[in-house]
Amino acid sequence: MKTLQKDLLKVNIYETRAEMGKAAAADIKACILSLLEKKETLNMIFAAAPSQNEVLAELASDAQIPWNKVNAFHMDEYIGLSSDAPQGFGNFLKSHIFGLVDFKSVNYIDISAVEAERECARYAELLKKYPTDIVVMGIGENGHIAFNDPPVANFNDPQAVKPVALDEICRNQQVNDGCFATIDDVPTTAITLTVPTLFAGEHLFCIVPAKTKARAVRATLCDDINEKCPATVLRRHKSAILYLDGDSSSLL
Repeated sequence: MKTLQKDLLKVNIYETRAEMGKAAAADIKACILSLLEKKETLNMIFAAAPSQNEVLAELASDAQIPWNKVNAFHMDEYIGLSSDAPQGFGNFLKSHIFGLVDFKSVNYIDISAVEAERECARYAELLKKYPTDIVVMGIGENGHIAFNDPPVANFNDPQAVKPVALDEICRNQQVNDGCFATIDDVPTTAITLTVPTLFAGEHLFCIVPAKTKARAVRATLCDDINEKCPATVLRRHKSAILYLDGDSSSLL
């Protein structure tokens, strides 16, 4: 493992995705156990993407983690897919962790919601009621965090959860990840937790493998902190760790 630090952001670099996922899961587990020494329950937000496969598999298979003390949330969801669409982020997380361990509660963004603004308000109230302890997240090819793409990202967003239009790079990423056959199949709008909502998490664990993310990783660590690369805001968080593999770190 190699380590570096950019502003407040700690960066751990591993040779392989498997090593990266195992290490990130071990750190997340240690954080869960440490927090539960002081609190009865925790609130966690999870990203849904193939980039999270390794860390989610490690977490879901660890019988020593007391998931029955954790309330689970996710950070974004498409608008316009059927409720059983495998590309739905709630459905992805159900198959990778939400449906595999015994959480205290699992709180889904309603993919079938007809009124997006009302669903955003409902989910924002839940997050207000259960303040976030841990965020398990990634970075998009355009530097987005959740679905805060550069055109809509706002580091001082007054909303906690909002509907957004997805930019072309983001939509193409969904094809590159194998989630959709063509860009025409990818929804154009989604619901997302905003940047301040994610940033309010006490501990952020950001897992970013693959060569397709190398440019975004370089921008995250080397560009000025601004909404042109939303992930640059991670460098201001007091407790954030970025996990990379050999491919995603190849342009550093």
